[in-house]
Amino acid sequence: MSVHVAVDLGASSGRVMLARVGPGGVALDEVHRFGNEPVPLWENGSGGGSRALHWDVVRLFAEILAGLRAVADRLGGGERVDSIGIDSWAVDYGLLDAGGALLGTPYCYRDERTTRPGGGVDAVHARVRHAELYGRNGLQFLPFNTLYQLAAEDPDRLARARSLLLVPDLLAYWLTGAARAEATNASTTGLLDVRTGEWDVALADRLGLPSSALPPLVRPGETVGTLLPHVAEATGLPVSTPVVAVGSHDTASAVVAVPAAGERFAYISSGTWSLVGVELPGPVLSDESRAANFTNEGGVDGRVRYLRNVMGLWLLSESLRTWDRQGSPTDLARILAAAADVPDGGPVVDVDDPVFLPPGDMPARIAALCADSGRPLPQGRPALVRCILDSLAAAYGRAVDDAVRLSGRAVDVVHVVGGGSLNTVLCRLTARATGRPVVAGPVEATALGNALVQARAAGTVAGTLDDLRALLRSEPLAHYTP
Repeated sequence: MSVHVAVDLGASSGRVMLARVGPGGVALDEVHRFGNEPVPLWENGSGGGSRALHWDVVRLFAEILAGLRAVADRLGGGERVDSIGIDSWAVDYGLLDAGGALLGTPYCYRDERTTRPGGGVDAVHARVRHAELYGRNGLQFLPFNTLYQLAAEDPDRLARARSLLLVPDLLAYWLTGAARAEATNASTTGLLDVRTGEWDVALADRLGLPSSALPPLVRPGETVGTLLPHVAEATGLPVSTPVVAVGSHDTASAVVAVPAAGERFAYISSGTWSLVGVELPGPVLSDESRAANFTNEGGVDGRVRYLRNVMGLWLLSESLRTWDRQGSPTDLARILAAAADVPDGGPVVDVDDPVFLPPGDMPARIAALCADSGRPLPQGRPALVRCILDSLAAAYGRAVDDAVRLSGRAVDVVHVVGGGSLNTVLCRLTARATGRPVVAGPVEATALGNALVQARAAGTVAGTLDDLRALLRSEPLAHYTP
């Protein structure tokens, strides 16, 4: 048995997990949990002052150090940490100067700087049309993809950048001093060639982006480096402790932990976002695929995660936050139970409408969309939550059908992993909307996939992704029929 630390950062919370892995499976122990949300800061730029959303990435690093210290305190006699792996959400980054110092606080992808007139999207598409971009990077259009964010950067800061590190790579750099880019997450930047899996330097140069700041790539299972002396002192772990690249895009790790048998499955990695798709040996770059806004992102072992981003449970969590801010908090379990009793046939909205991307009053936005389209307004909170769940399930059904049609991959079962797998109402509605059986779980798919890639690198387990997934079929799973 080997011992690994899976650092799993989401857009609303982070965890440091202690994983003990052996041929019989994975035992997870949550050692440290902490909140994470974007921080609004005032910026007085050349175009006038405005609010901007940033990540408090320094605090996240401090929380990781606290978690590693808790791991060291919890180890049993004779145990040692065999490796550490980090995953997080995609696309956001930090820029380092020539001395390795962070140039400003990383932006949150929900900031509006890319979509303003003349912003990052306009700047990129003025030089390269999306049709050509899709043929090079295979990515669906999302206004916050890294290349659009970079195009919206302050030119002086961009000129000073000597290294561009996505969030998990930045945190690994602070642990080890090694600046590397893990490939599955790099595939979300828009600057990775979807065919070769290498940086598209010519595209970066054409867009006026600093190609020299793109770090060397590492693949899941490769060692990034070992702990810096001051990190070892702060955590109580040996300096020889390796930090290993995993599927550092959290969805890449989650898909590793889909307990599927064979290839005829679709997955929904359900959390703040819902990533809905299939796993393929190569990309799908047809015009039909681009028009359907499907993305080809890198997976572990060279697989392609062919999927569509759906707005996800962000709509529900933001609704709960809105009611809390209004001084009338709602218990999640109770509101879901009440939503289950709401009759079928209520209003459905497009959960991917851009109006839902920024933080804010989701109930008011849903009501406005219903009013604008002539749909009946949800009456009461249970009806509004049911509208969210019905709308998500409908989006899942469309995404699965489109994935099958566009890829030619038949799908017999839909696996829901992540926190959303606990939402029994949503899973039941998903089975109905997709017309396929739904298997829900494991909940901790991202941390499990993270740990399994580390354990395989350590030699504790071996084999293909199919072999790793077989270790997880004994996890608690729930089944729903259409």
